[in-house]
Amino acid sequence: MGKVVLVTGVARHLGARFAERIRRQPGVELVVGVDVEPARDAPTEGAGPLAPYVFARADLRRPAIARVLAEHDVDTVVHLNVSATNPGAPGRAAVKEINVIGTMQLLGACQQSTTLRRLVVKSTTEIYGSTPRDPAVFGERTQPKHLPSGGFAKDAAEVEGYVRGFGRRRPDVAVSVLRFANIVGPAADTPLSEYFALPVLPTALGYDPRLQFVHEDDAVEVLRLAALDPARATTNTGTFNVAGEGVLLLSQCARRLGRPTVPVLLPALGWVAALARQTRVTDFSPEQIGLLTHGRVVDTFQLRETFGYQPRFSTPEAFGDFAAAQRRGLLPPERLAAVTDRLTALLGPEHPTRTDRS
Repeated sequence: MGKVVLVTGVARHLGARFAERIRRQPGVELVVGVDVEPARDAPTEGAGPLAPYVFARADLRRPAIARVLAEHDVDTVVHLNVSATNPGAPGRAAVKEINVIGTMQLLGACQQSTTLRRLVVKSTTEIYGSTPRDPAVFGERTQPKHLPSGGFAKDAAEVEGYVRGFGRRRPDVAVSVLRFANIVGPAADTPLSEYFALPVLPTALGYDPRLQFVHEDDAVEVLRLAALDPARATTNTGTFNVAGEGVLLLSQCARRLGRPTVPVLLPALGWVAALARQTRVTDFSPEQIGLLTHGRVVDTFQLRETFGYQPRFSTPEAFGDFAAAQRRGLLPPERLAAVTDRLTALLGPEHPTRTDRS
C-alpha cells in the first residue's frame, strides 16, 4: 500500500504546487486536497504518471475534516492552510479562525486517526518578531524578546503550541514544523510580494532592514522531503528554519526591482499602512511594518545539517527570480543604484543610514 497524503490549503499557489508535485512521487497512492474551494490553476510539475487526486471541499473550522481523514485512511497530513491571508476570508477575524480554530479541529481529527503516521505543519519565521532588541540571528531555540501581540505571528505561535501538545499526546506520529522565511517566486501570492509590487515603496526613514527569502521551489522541495522521504524518517522530525543563504537590505531589493522608495517617519508609516489596508491596495500589517523597519535573519544550520537540505536558491537568487517576473519599475535598477551611490557619497560617513542591528 502506498502513502495517502492529505494537503490543506490547496486553493493557494503553494498548496496547489505541492499537491501536484507529490502526485508524481513514487509510493504515493492518493492525494487528498482540502480547502473551501479548489485550486484555480494547479501548475504541472514535470512528467510521469499521476497518482489519483481527490478534492474534499471542507472548512477546517468544522468537524467534517475528521470524516475526510477516516474515509481515505490518510497516513500523512501536510497542513499548509496557515497563512497571513486566505481566499474567501473577508477579514482578519476570519483568517485567525481559519488559522487557529481550523488547526485545532484538524489536530483533533488527527488525534482520533488510527492510520496517521506523519504530520507536517507550515509555520513562519514571523513568530520571532521584529524589534530593535532582537539578536542578529534567530535559531530555532531562540525565544523572541516580545511575544507576538496579534496578527499572523500570534496565530503561528498559537498553532505551534497546539502542534507541540498534539506531539505529546501522539508520540507515535512524526511531527515536523517548518518555519519559512518570506516565500518568493514568479507566482508568489504573499502580502510581502504585494508590497514589492507597489510602484513606489514606502519605507521607514533611517532604517534599512536585513531580509531573508526562500524560493517557492525550495519551499515545495522541503515540504516533499518532510512528508515523503523515508531516508529522513527520523532527521526530519522537529522544528526547522527554512531560508535561502545570505541576506538582502530593503534598499537592495528596491534597486533590483527598479522601484523608488519614499522614506517616511515611523509613525507616519503606520498611517500609510492603514490607508493601504482601507483601500485594499495591499495587506500592510503591523508585523510587516516591523519587518520593514527592523528586519529579521534566521539561522539555517539545522535545515542543512540535521534535516539534510541545502536550498538551491540563496536569498539574493530567490529575490532575483521574483524580481525578473515583476513589471519593470519606474527607473532602471542600474540608474537607481547610481543615484543611491551618489547620494551616499555626498552625505559622507558622518550621515550613515541605519541598518538594523548593524
